[in-house]
Formats: sequence, C-alpha cells, structure tokens
Amino acid sequence: MEYQEIQEVYKSIFESYSKPSLETHIQKIIELDQFLPYSSTFFCITNTQDLKFEYISKNFKACLGLDPVELKAKGMKYFWSRIHPEDIEVWLAALNHLMEFTLAEISEEDRTISNYTWNYRFKNAKGNYINIIQNTTPLAFDSDMKPIIGLAHYTVLNENIKMPITATAKLLNAQNEYETIYYNNFSQKLLKSGVSNRERDVIRLLVLNYSSKEISTQLNISSHTVDTHRRNILKKLKISSTGELIGMLKINKTLI
Repeated sequence: MEYQEIQEVYKSIFESYSKPSLETHIQKIIELDQFLPYSSTFFCITNTQDLKFEYISKNFKACLGLDPVELKAKGMKYFWSRIHPEDIEVWLAALNHLMEFTLAEISEEDRTISNYTWNYRFKNAKGNYINIIQNTTPLAFDSDMKPIIGLAHYTVLNENIKMPITATAKLLNAQNEYETIYYNNFSQKLLKSGVSNRERDVIRLLVLNYSSKEISTQLNISSHTVDTHRRNILKKLKISSTGELIGMLKINKTLI
C-alpha cells in the first residue's frame, strides 16, 4: 500500500471538524517526562487530525534508536513508513473497526474514559522489525465527540515474538478499573472470513507437518492443486511463508 493510500484511509478514519486547544494539558505531560526513568516504553501525544506528533518522550530514542527530531518534523508519514508493510492493511482495519465501534457503541460521555490498544511491527534504527504494542487514551475530541488527540504509550517487545494483530477497547467502571468491552483478533478474522473450507483443510494438515504430496493423498487432490491452495492462503493472509503461518496457528489453535 502506497503512502498516499495510507494517508487517505487514515484521514477518513479520524476525519474531524474542529481543533481543540490542549496547550496547558500537554505542557504538564512534557514536564512530567523529565522526571520519568529510562525504560522500554515511550509515549507520544498524537494529533490524528493534523497527522503529527505534538510531543515525543525522551525514551523514543532509547527504545528505537531513532531521531525524535526527525519524527517530529516528518510526522505520521515518517512513522507509517517504518511499520511492517505486511501489517499496514491489517493495522488500518483494526483502527477502522475501533472507530466504528466507538461511534456506534460507546456513549459520548463514556468516550472520555475510554482506552484503546493495538499492535504492529516497526522498524528500528538497526533495521529490525520489533513488536510495538500501542495503548492510546483520548485527550480531546471534535464537535462530534470523535477522538482526535491522544496520549499514546508504546511498549517495545522482542522481534522474535510472533504476535497476531489485535485491537481492544476498554472503559473505566465504577471502581475505576478498566473493563474490556471490545476485542478483535484480526489475524483470526482474516483466517475465518477470507479462507475457503478446502483451504482450511490444507491448513490443518500443514500444522500437522504434512507435505504437499501427503496432503494431496489425504484430500484426494493433486499436488499441484495443494501448492495452488498454499500460495492462495499466504496471499490472502498476507503472510510471507508457510512456516510463519504454522507458527502463528500453533500459538493460537483457535484460529483453525
């Protein structure tokens, strides 16, 4: 997906019609950052309307080795360019589903106590795609109570961890504890809604380490047909190899 396409989809998700001022609030967050220790997490104040970062915490460079000045200058375009290409469309789908759920299922009053989480792979300064879990709390809304400025916390995890892309929405309850009101495993969704029954049969046998020839015998189809199914499965799920697919499914067997 090209940058222009990403921008168009992203802006359509967060399309807004007013620009709230948060200068005092943001200044207090910036002041707090000076007292926080270095860690494997960093935070940013995101402006989804102007596609920029209002603030980037000092831990950004410590976590990723990247220049925060460059990120601040280039904004979300630069950030998107470092998300794994295979995660872009799924990540955008997750954001879109979260926004649709928010506008349809969360009251305007409750949106002020909402919290959202999603994940993706991100290229650090060494060129490695590490895992990032992003947790965002809305700070400001437009006139239609659509969240447009948020406090985003990013947790960096090892690149070798295989993580399906998921999205979660939570609300504070009467005890001031977050309760999950929305959860979606987008890898699971792609598998269940995009793969045919015959392709699912092939996947089950692949997980059992069957070869294409053995699968053809089990399903009474040709080896050529099995290989065609395998290619189509990888294409549909936007996965680069059968090994990656099998690894994901062995971690979460509910997907099949």
